[in-house]
Amino acid sequence: MPKEYRTIEEVAGPLMLVRGVENVNYNDLGEIILSSGEKRRCKVLEIDGSDAMVQLFEPSTGINLSTSKVRFLGRSMELGVSEDMLGRVFDGLGRPIDNGPEILPDKRMDINGLPMNPAARNYPEEFIQTGISAIDGLNTLVRGQKLPIFSASGLPHAQLAAQIARQATVKGKNEQFAVVFAAMGITFEESNFFVESFKETGAIDRTVMFVNLANDPAVERIATPRMALTAAEYLAFEKDMHVLVILTDITNYADALREVSAARKEVPGRRGYPGYMYTDLATIYERAGRQRGKKGSITMIPILTMPEDDKTHPIPDLTGYITEGQIILSRELYRKNIMPPIDVLPSLSRLKDKGIGEGKTRRDHADTMNQLFAAYARGKDAKELMVILGEAALTDIDKKYAKFADEFEKKYVSQGYQTNRDIEETLSIGWSLLSILPRSELKRIKDEFLDKYYEEEKS
Repeated sequence: MPKEYRTIEEVAGPLMLVRGVENVNYNDLGEIILSSGEKRRCKVLEIDGSDAMVQLFEPSTGINLSTSKVRFLGRSMELGVSEDMLGRVFDGLGRPIDNGPEILPDKRMDINGLPMNPAARNYPEEFIQTGISAIDGLNTLVRGQKLPIFSASGLPHAQLAAQIARQATVKGKNEQFAVVFAAMGITFEESNFFVESFKETGAIDRTVMFVNLANDPAVERIATPRMALTAAEYLAFEKDMHVLVILTDITNYADALREVSAARKEVPGRRGYPGYMYTDLATIYERAGRQRGKKGSITMIPILTMPEDDKTHPIPDLTGYITEGQIILSRELYRKNIMPPIDVLPSLSRLKDKGIGEGKTRRDHADTMNQLFAAYARGKDAKELMVILGEAALTDIDKKYAKFADEFEKKYVSQGYQTNRDIEETLSIGWSLLSILPRSELKRIKDEFLDKYYEEEKS
């Protein structure tokens, strides 16, 4: 029977100091019992001799220092996992909020997980089709990869996240595929949008959702991605599923981390974020991957809104160090009504070369991808020159490149949020765009592919 302590010394915001504790460890869960009999949960943040600093999961109002009791449970936070979680919606602490029954767990797992030994990792190299041309064709996502989306305030990252969750599949294989979706610090309207979006298309049946709303406690926000990844690890490594984890919004998570750090009076780092934020984000991102000897895999798409559209802000900056590339959304494309507004030039998937080619997508994929990048970059330069010097200053070939850039944005990047293109369709659109340019300009594509797929546009 756990000991009960009546030695609450102080409550300050989400923190509480308990004196005279014994055999209590860092990260242990605790229960606060109020004089009314109501129970609230807490977690040990710090142990100093016989003093324990605990963090509250619920508001501190109503905690009476003299009559309230605390007992520590001797274990860290756990999630009860089962295949029955598929199709269900939970709050940030893993409690059902969809009016369904409680989950009967197969087992209980520590939400902090276990670090994956680098030597036990398999290299990510299998193509995942998202149905979005700007990702599949140019910044390919592969199984086991961590590929974040860098967005900004007001841009439609929620619609893009929902589209990826609905459409993502493993091409040509009849394997179990699941989506674990974790939302942190979002509004009720956003939460409702995701739930309804998944229900409309039936994607909810293969999705596990964890939703932490903006008015929920900050400490719950810190637990939410770990809850989601624990469910993903169970489905991937015990049930042999291929799991796509979407985390939105990492910026809200980092702000919660800063809030808790400030309450603990820790020395702040850059922009007030704690100095250990890099390590903390790594404990989340590095749980994605493939393990030797296991059929399942975890692929991760974290989504973050860059404060003030600043790529050098600590959150996108540190995320970029840990992950394998980034998809960047552009405000300029959004104003042009290009949907989704993916800016392909600064976007990058560092593992794209491993997931494309014969047997994965198509033999000509790498060549067409490189040529589309090069042509679009030159077309953007030509358009900038046109703005400065006027169209008359451009050569005929520059005018073709400028036309290519416009058509590329309209036909390749812009596809809306309901269109699901397979990789064959994406490559076909790429070839039809390349036909705007003369064959002599397509220097990055082998002749055998030009002979097979290229048809010069009749002007």
